[in-house]
Amino acid sequence: MADDQQSTPVNPGRHRARGAASGGRRRKRPSTRRRATHITVWSVASVLVLGGAGAGYLYYKLNGNLTGVDVNAALGSDRPKNVDNGSMDILVLGSDSRAGKNAKYGTDEGTSRSDTAMIVHVYKGRKKASVVSVPRDTLVQRPSCVKDGKESPAVQEAMFNSAYETGGPACTIKTVEAMSGIRMDHFLEVDFSGFQQLIDDLGGVDITTTQAIHDPKSHLDLDAGPHTLNGEQSLGLVRTRHGVGDGSDLGRIKLQQAFVKALLDQIKHVNLFGNPKKLYDIANTSTKALTTDSELASVNKLSGFAKSLQGIGSGNMKMTTLPVQYDPQNPSRVLPMESKTKLIWKALRADKPIPAAATKGSAGDANDAGKVVK
Repeated sequence: MADDQQSTPVNPGRHRARGAASGGRRRKRPSTRRRATHITVWSVASVLVLGGAGAGYLYYKLNGNLTGVDVNAALGSDRPKNVDNGSMDILVLGSDSRAGKNAKYGTDEGTSRSDTAMIVHVYKGRKKASVVSVPRDTLVQRPSCVKDGKESPAVQEAMFNSAYETGGPACTIKTVEAMSGIRMDHFLEVDFSGFQQLIDDLGGVDITTTQAIHDPKSHLDLDAGPHTLNGEQSLGLVRTRHGVGDGSDLGRIKLQQAFVKALLDQIKHVNLFGNPKKLYDIANTSTKALTTDSELASVNKLSGFAKSLQGIGSGNMKMTTLPVQYDPQNPSRVLPMESKTKLIWKALRADKPIPAAATKGSAGDANDAGKVVK
């Protein structure tokens, strides 16, 4: 899909499928910088459980690595209801700033955009999760947002990833909450270089490709067959969209979802306690890569958060893409399928599984790029 940004002021003459849902959900004390991918965050949380246990005396240094954002203060009280039903919702982001070490992946346009976004719903009991990926090119209603004291008015049709550029993570959270009617408990974000280094620290990730993938734009050149991907190759895989499928962001999302499961499976087999240097390297890289909401911005809190998710493996994590259709007026954009998105948000608010009918017929569901990796 095109990488340009597009926002349209309110136009009552053009009707869009919207996912604005009413109602609320949540539990106790809700809370909520750079493009990488949602993949890293889940593995970071798992790694920090081990890193914290084995490197307690280095907590001070690791705490200093973390970046915290007080999104609650930025969002105020105009948010979905806090419903205590034992579940938890986490917004996981990766943004596409090309500054610093990220420069070799493209030119820096002076802004950061949320290229990867997923809503992770952890069910009561912390044994299962549903993950809803939101395509960056989805046209949504973006609420008014404030950044550096300047307010940007609401926009009826804006690309989803423009919310981050407009008002940082708080604006993205506000947009997600307006779409879903679900209050985000936490916010996590990872950067490009941190993702790559984490994979290298882990010793790579084993995958099998069912077809060759060649994409010079993402530095990826893989034949069909088994591979142990290093950090550079892993980053290329989760960024490629020209090398598989129809070249759309929907195909890239499918690759990311397949890769995250492979990464989760591999982390379980890494003997960190038998290799203190690797354990420290991973904990150090993980904390440097992360930006979180202020309630998670300490190693102790982040480790506790990760421990609460230890029971969730790839087998009990359902990956879903927000139901969308291609915009007939601009095939480089997608539109939420209102009736189906409502099914998703309703299920998650009630802490229920996402019904199969919610994704049937969606352009994202039809894209089979995820079958390229196993």
